[in-house]
Amino acid sequence: MKINFFHENKRAFQRWHQRIFEDAALFKGRLAEDKSRNFIFAAHVATQYLLAAGLPADRLSGVLDNNPDKVGRRLYGHRLWVSPPTKMDASQLTDEGYRVAVYDARYDAGWDQVRKERWQRQQTLGLPRNADLAPVELDLGPPYDFPEALEILGPGEVNRPAPWSTLTDDQQAFQATKMAIHAAMIDRMDREIGRVIDQLKTMKAYENTLIVFLSDNGASAEIMVRADGHDPKAAPGSAATYLCLGPGWSTTCNTPFRKHKTWVHEGGIATPFIARWPTTVEKRPTIDRPSHVIDLVPTILDLAGIEKPTRPGIGLFETPKASRELWWMHEGNRAIRRGDWKLVAVKDKPWELYDLSKDRAETKDIAGEKPDKAAELAKQWDSLWEGFQKDAQSPKGG
Repeated sequence: MKINFFHENKRAFQRWHQRIFEDAALFKGRLAEDKSRNFIFAAHVATQYLLAAGLPADRLSGVLDNNPDKVGRRLYGHRLWVSPPTKMDASQLTDEGYRVAVYDARYDAGWDQVRKERWQRQQTLGLPRNADLAPVELDLGPPYDFPEALEILGPGEVNRPAPWSTLTDDQQAFQATKMAIHAAMIDRMDREIGRVIDQLKTMKAYENTLIVFLSDNGASAEIMVRADGHDPKAAPGSAATYLCLGPGWSTTCNTPFRKHKTWVHEGGIATPFIARWPTTVEKRPTIDRPSHVIDLVPTILDLAGIEKPTRPGIGLFETPKASRELWWMHEGNRAIRRGDWKLVAVKDKPWELYDLSKDRAETKDIAGEKPDKAAELAKQWDSLWEGFQKDAQSPKGG
């Protein structure tokens, strides 16, 4: 009997094709029922067909495969990373990998577009006041030079906030993944804070607990690999990797300000601050003046009815008796602020002067227009720095 191989192969393909769609529907249903985190095995064409047939990629944490040539790469045509089963620890299998996957495609548009969107949203919210969007400082890279880190991290890493369109496909994919990891970290932090709040509510202590949330500095442009190392073949965001935002995403995270952590321009020192204590804080007047982290201890002591130390810091609910100066010196970068006037300088660079009531993002240096004001603040900064050094060297200093 003559066999018609064309028709036989066609029917075989049709059966296989039908099975793929049936499996995709089955797996999709199980994913809808099972809220735990799931991986798919392995990185081959059947997996691609399942995803094409409707298996939701956004509910998968990644792809597991034993083939070392596939590990550390993306599944072709998709945004899922391939990881080795032996390298996946329990936390990756249940949570972190999933969280990264949730944000995986969110940042594919790149830091230029995301920065534009954030600025538009800030304008809608009226935050911050008296600010224009500072230009991207294309030549400003990480504050520290670690060439070995760039070598370890590979060709996807970039150490300048270059226009997104100038990056290679590999660089764009790597950078988008880094921001997805950062977003997943914030997501995880938010949920863990929620657990603390839930516990306070269970203890019936929520309404009478002061909750304070703030950041210690602006976003960081650092690119480094710490002592515990970075495995480029491990799942991005896992315990075996070490990834930093870098200057591209740091510029976006600091919208609309200039510079980053380590510098003392607004991008390095302006931070969010949220406080909640319904029985006490929310009955106090709105605070609308420059403050510093050194004001936290006096504020808490004030709220607790405990005598405050003489320095440093001023309670946030106190009325300052006189004009107050805030000043900074960090790794050679220096600044002083009095009212709306701010004098600031990068290490070994001239002073810059800004009127923050009109230019919160420090886009127009007016030191040349107001040399007397710049000189006055520079003299005061020198005096404060000299006094600090004397205090630090005295037996009672510290």
